[in-house]
Amino acid sequence: MDELTALDTWAAPLLACLQPGERRTLARKIGTELRRSQSQRIGKQQAPDGTPYAPRKQQLRQKSGRIKRAKMFAKLRQAKYFKVSANPNAVSVGFMGRVSRIARVHQEGLPDAVRPDGPRIRYQRRALLGLSEANRSEIQDLLMTHFQN
Repeated sequence: MDELTALDTWAAPLLACLQPGERRTLARKIGTELRRSQSQRIGKQQAPDGTPYAPRKQQLRQKSGRIKRAKMFAKLRQAKYFKVSANPNAVSVGFMGRVSRIARVHQEGLPDAVRPDGPRIRYQRRALLGLSEANRSEIQDLLMTHFQN
């Protein structure tokens, strides 16, 4: 049994005691905290297990103009693209719109076109979303705090 299943088994009886409105509110709170922590981790350029992302490939030739030195996925982390969806039975945190394709390509290490009508390459696997041990304990803390009040 993985840890997420264990968390679900532990939390299910507690959540069953709540009304649907309370469950939705709690799910939204958990989703918001997960989005915040995932966004911070992506900003640090780290996978959920703490390992650094694979670096960008070096340019084969020097391009004229400015050199791109910004961190990867800077705009992906914005709340505009990084959404929380909550209902009484579930919560999900993920990327919406056109950026979801970019996120999926990097999350799974898939091939994709570098630019429209450009060459296709296989991108390095960079796990953007995932639960760490800290996230699991944070969820447990949020649940315990909610039930203590």
